[in-house]
Amino acid sequence: MDITLTSLETEHSQLLSNKIAAQITSEGGWLSFSRFMEMALYEPGMGYYSAGAHKLGAGGDFTTAPELSPLFGAAICSTLLPVLEGLQAQGLPTQILEFGAGTGKLAQSIVTRLHDLGFTLDRYDIIEISPDLAQRQKELLSKTFSDCASSTQCHWLSALPENYQGIILANEVIDAIPCDAIIFQNGFWYWHGVIVDGGIFAWKAGMPVEHHLLPESLLSGNFSEGYVTELHTPANAWMRQVAKHLHTGLFLTFDYGFPENEYYHSQRLGGTLMAHHRHHAIQDPFYLPGLCDLTTHVEWSQIARSALAQNADDVYLSNQAGYLLDAGIGEIALEIGDPSNPEIFLPISNSLQKLLSEAEMGELFKVFAFTKNLHAVLPGYTLEDLPGLRGRNRL
Repeated sequence: MDITLTSLETEHSQLLSNKIAAQITSEGGWLSFSRFMEMALYEPGMGYYSAGAHKLGAGGDFTTAPELSPLFGAAICSTLLPVLEGLQAQGLPTQILEFGAGTGKLAQSIVTRLHDLGFTLDRYDIIEISPDLAQRQKELLSKTFSDCASSTQCHWLSALPENYQGIILANEVIDAIPCDAIIFQNGFWYWHGVIVDGGIFAWKAGMPVEHHLLPESLLSGNFSEGYVTELHTPANAWMRQVAKHLHTGLFLTFDYGFPENEYYHSQRLGGTLMAHHRHHAIQDPFYLPGLCDLTTHVEWSQIARSALAQNADDVYLSNQAGYLLDAGIGEIALEIGDPSNPEIFLPISNSLQKLLSEAEMGELFKVFAFTKNLHAVLPGYTLEDLPGLRGRNRL
């Protein structure tokens, strides 16, 4: 893999590496991986999401579904609109809050589609920790709201309001929440942390993992020596907070991952941790700190349990392809494009293939949702429950 860096990029990564190394020294020579990942992604002014960089799209490090096509957001509206109409009928505000809105493309496609369907939101709020992405969102959405929803308030918030009534969205957010790495050695699980060895970052096992932190699959499974995987305590805590703050409405998220029995499969020897740089997938998470995105697949079973622990009414999980087809993405594609005109319809067809194909995003990407105090029948869901969790396919 040939990645050419500018002198500024090299200096930036080295400065952050030096700061992480100093943190390792101050911690006694060993640092938890969750802390390493937190610094690599979110260290103020230096981390991947905290420093200015072009992250999304063809010229960035990865492309998300909303970047591929506005059809993604338009299809989601098949689920969102009945919820919003139900809130409106109860005299409640019609509002959406999006975590990590990327370039703003999802918000743009949702607001535009709702406008085309004759519905105008009261509010569309965004929580964004990346300053450069927040600026890109404001530049894109200012025209969208002016053209389609001039009466809709749009604000960038620093925290989720308490007792929120509305819809909360998160597209590819949970995968970027710092996780811990663990390793199986001599019949026990140990924290897998970071040291400095010969001037470079390296893995080293630390203390044993507390028994109560291990999911059942890791306690009862048969794992080979040196098996490495992840624990997602921060992501589960985030999910509990979201569920706690949502009083009435719907939470909907899209991300790649597996339920517990697949995530902790005995043949998944090296876990799911990956780095991404300029559309390259990189196995080494220590490569170019501050310039690479670090992600792990989502372990959906514990995410669901976290929502249920905060009184979510029901939880739902499906693959992205099944959800989008049920939500009518094919019909929407025919609505906005002419199949007899290849120049117009071929790009639409290509984006649909990426969103729906099992070899692309259709199977690996999942749709997770939960409701609270919401009684509605929503398009877009003929979903199977997570194994061992309550909830029926009636969303």
